[in-house]
Amino acid sequence: RTPLLTSLSLCVLAARAHGKACLDGVHLDLKDAEGFASACAQGRALGFDGKTLIHPSTLAAANAAFAPTLAETAHARRVVDAFAAAAAKGSALVLLDGKLVEELHVRSAKRLLSMASQIDALQAEHRGR
Repeated sequence: RTPLLTSLSLCVLAARAHGKACLDGVHLDLKDAEGFASACAQGRALGFDGKTLIHPSTLAAANAAFAPTLAETAHARRVVDAFAAAAAKGSALVLLDGKLVEELHVRSAKRLLSMASQIDALQAEHRGR
């Protein structure tokens, strides 16, 4: 996929610019679990929100690859809280763990928290069935 990296990145940027989700393309070799995991990891690293799937056997691996981890969710909550606390004090400067936090980080954190919340709701719905 190396020749496609620029195009893939542009797709993600266009989606973000318009507030849309962006899904990575399908992995055609259903027997290549390692390749699928690698493609999911690369897709997530590029900023994709998920992956298009052609078979239910890949659903669990895709969900595991793209769902926010507990650590990512906890960090996102800290980013949002730190920014809100600074704003409440009238400060525009936010440092968290020695790193500057800006509005773009807060937007990303809120997006991640929204995704985690939606995943939790879907899982609760499926448990209730």
